Amino acid sequence: MSEAARSLLQRWGASFRKGTDFDSWGQLARHLQKEAQSQHNNSEFTEDQKKTIAKIATCLELRSAALQSTQSQDEFKLEDLKKLEPILKNILTYNKEFPFDVQPVPLRKILAPGEEEHLEFEEDDEEGGAGAGSPDSFPARVPGTLLPRLPSEPGMTLLTINIEKIGLKDAGQCIDPYITVSVKDLNGIDLTPVQDTPVALRKEDTYVHFNVDIEIQKHVEKLTKGAAIFFEFKHYKPKKRFTSTKCFAFMEMDEIKPGAIVIELYKKPTDFKRKKLQLLTKKPLYLHLHQTLHKE
Repeated sequence: MSEAARSLLQRWGASFRKGTDFDSWGQLARHLQKEAQSQHNNSEFTEDQKKTIAKIATCLELRSAALQSTQSQDEFKLEDLKKLEPILKNILTYNKEFPFDVQPVPLRKILAPGEEEHLEFEEDDEEGGAGAGSPDSFPARVPGTLLPRLPSEPGMTLLTINIEKIGLKDAGQCIDPYITVSVKDLNGIDLTPVQDTPVALRKEDTYVHFNVDIEIQKHVEKLTKGAAIFFEFKHYKPKKRFTSTKCFAFMEMDEIKPGAIVIELYKKPTDFKRKKLQLLTKKPLYLHLHQTLHKE
C-alpha cells in the first residue's frame, strides 16, 4: 500500500472511532477532497482513483450533514460508510462500480456578503442585506490571509484589533469558523480592503477562540465620519455545501480606544447601513476584542 493511501486509511479509522461526530466526518471529507483535487505530477493516484476518492468525500459530506439533520429519511448511515472502507483500502487496484449514486463535489463555495441569504431564504424572513460590493480597486480576498500593518506617519494613528473570542450557544458545532473584518462608511461601502481571519484556534464550551491580530488598513484620522468596523462570523454548512454568515458585530468610531472591548452580536443578514439591527440572542454572548493604538 502506498504512503498516501495508508495516510487516508489512518484518518478514516480515526473518524470511525468518533462515529457520531459530524465535525470529524466533515474534516475527513475535506482532506479526501483535497487529495482528489491535487494537481501534483508526483501524486500517487491516477485520475480515475482521484474521482473515486472524491466520491467517497461526497459520501462523508452527506454523513456529516445527516448527523445535523432532523430529516431521518435523508440520512446517510454509518453502515453505508462501512461499505466504502474496502474501496479505500484497495484504492490502487479498485476497478468496480461505485456502490452509491453520487458525484464528486467541487471545492466548497465561499459566498460574497449577502449572497448566502438568497440561498437560505427559508431561514431569514427579513429583507435582504444592505451591504454593497467591494470597489474594484481592492484586490480579491484569499480566506485566511491577513494584511500587514501600514507604514507609520507622523501624527497619525494606526489601529490593531486582537480578536480574542466570540460567545455562541452552539460554538462547538461550528465547522471551520472564521471572521471577515471590513471597514464601511454609512452607505455600506468599503473604506479598506476586506480581511479574513484564519480558521479559529479552538472551540471551548460556549466560545470560539481566535486570538488573532487585525491591522486596520487606514489611519484612524482618515476614516470618514460615521464609519464602522464590521466583524462577520462565518462557518461551513455541509448540508448546503457553502460557507455562511451566522451573525455579525460592529464597532463605531467613538469606541476606538486602547484596551479590551466587548460588543454585541446581531442576526444576519449583515446590515452594513445599520438600519435594521436585531440582537442575535438575549443571552449574554459577545465578541471579545482588544485594541492597540500606534501613534508616532
